[in-house]
Amino acid sequence: MIARLFGGCLGLILTLWAATATAETPEQGLERLLDDLRAGMPATCGAPEPDRLLQVLCSGKLRIGVRDNYPLFATEAGGHRTGYDIEVARALAAHLGVVAEWVPVRPATRISTLAEGAADVVIATMGHNTRRDTEARFIRPHYYRSETIIVGPRDVAVSDWDDLRSRTVCTTIGNYANAHIVSRDVRVMLFDSASRLPEALRNGTCRFVAHDDSFFASYLRTGPIAEAFDRKFGFDPVPWGMAVAATGSTELARALDLISEIMHRDGEFLALARQSGIFTAFLEEQQRLWQSRACSETPQSCLIPALNAVPPPTAFAPRVEQVLAWTERNLGFSPSLPMLMTQPAWDLFLAGIVNSLVLVFGALVATLVFSVGVGALSALPFRLTRALSWLIVVALQSSPVLLTLVVVTAVAHVLFTYSSGVALGAAIVALGLMNGANAGQAIGEAAESLRREQGLGRSLTLPLFGAAMSRSLTQILSFLVNAAKGTPVASFTGAPELLAALTDITSFSSGRGDTYAIVLVFYLGVVSLVVWASTRTRRAIERRRAGA
Repeated sequence: MIARLFGGCLGLILTLWAATATAETPEQGLERLLDDLRAGMPATCGAPEPDRLLQVLCSGKLRIGVRDNYPLFATEAGGHRTGYDIEVARALAAHLGVVAEWVPVRPATRISTLAEGAADVVIATMGHNTRRDTEARFIRPHYYRSETIIVGPRDVAVSDWDDLRSRTVCTTIGNYANAHIVSRDVRVMLFDSASRLPEALRNGTCRFVAHDDSFFASYLRTGPIAEAFDRKFGFDPVPWGMAVAATGSTELARALDLISEIMHRDGEFLALARQSGIFTAFLEEQQRLWQSRACSETPQSCLIPALNAVPPPTAFAPRVEQVLAWTERNLGFSPSLPMLMTQPAWDLFLAGIVNSLVLVFGALVATLVFSVGVGALSALPFRLTRALSWLIVVALQSSPVLLTLVVVTAVAHVLFTYSSGVALGAAIVALGLMNGANAGQAIGEAAESLRREQGLGRSLTLPLFGAAMSRSLTQILSFLVNAAKGTPVASFTGAPELLAALTDITSFSSGRGDTYAIVLVFYLGVVSLVVWASTRTRRAIERRRAGA
């Protein structure tokens, strides 16, 4: 029994030893791959549609797409290139035994440059997400990882999303992280280029900005930004990938995969990152991982998946796609409707509609209330109350609509903890006050006119006030319509109505023109409904007067 057990253990040990002894290291795999290709050269160099790796070995050059102006990662000055991406590119070429040849690329041309065959590999601060997997073949393990960070004033304590609820964060159009930001009830101000964000911090346009930590690495290292601002917290980490063309690059991709394993295991990526002065926490973690036995035995288990950048679809997205396909076939165009395609956008869209309807209804009620209040002050026979109503009306008439909204919102935020409800309430009060004050002035003037016409005393009676409201009915209804028309302006002060919701949606999706057309249609319908209701009300009152 003991002999059999000993024999079984010995056999297992010998089997494991044999498997370990025969396992191919990354260096061996790379050497075998390169030797196999070189063995057929130069005869194979003229083969039709050769793999990119063979083309690289035949030409002795690795054409690498890199950026020209991304501090600490890839910069060019006077023909001299520096940065982490540049050093990684040189290392890759050295491992392949060829020289690096630079191909300048921009974010918009990184993948198209590969597809057109103008570069063999792109190393250009490109995040690896599931959308891009259909466009290029990404090298794994990844050579870096970044995350979106919130940058703000050093003297303002911000450590999580709750601390940003009453604030606006500046970011760039189309940033995949914007969906995360707006889902946290944080307002966004959109810029078309990341290069404008540091200047917006310096000149006070923005107190908080959100963008890749790699972008802000140089700004937070030294200089005026580093002195006054710092990193608050990060979210949505995304792995960076070197990428080759989706087709015709199988062997090149395999070679670069093996080189990446070697460079992580031996700390070559980490050393280059330290030399370039960038964040190294991810690379330190990767070095420990790829030095482990688990990664040497099963490399696939140590690879990081691509970021899933595709929001979950709505339940009715397939039907919407069918309708859009029909319009394209039969009408020659297909509108972009992101609010119907993904669940986060649909949730924002529904909330925007509900909030807009609440805002419109509240603004109408507030306008009526303030018109009665200011009208009563104007119609009272006391100089003090009439002077007070005059001051209110003149102040509001002299103030731009947006300024009044900002002032009322600021007061509301001082008195109450910020929330979507407080922002809506402040907008309702501001819109009601502006339009109600003007309507109230019309009521006061009507009361004074009735006193002169009918020889009434200076006292204000209920019949007199009712007659004054009846005479100024046209003005009251006009200001009610004006209140409904002015509600979209509330989005600029943080009220989460439809315009604000659609702005948030377009911050992480396409179709801005079609999306804003929906705002126009919605408010045309709302205002038309208010006009119709006002007309019906005026006619009903006029018929009642005629009957009396």
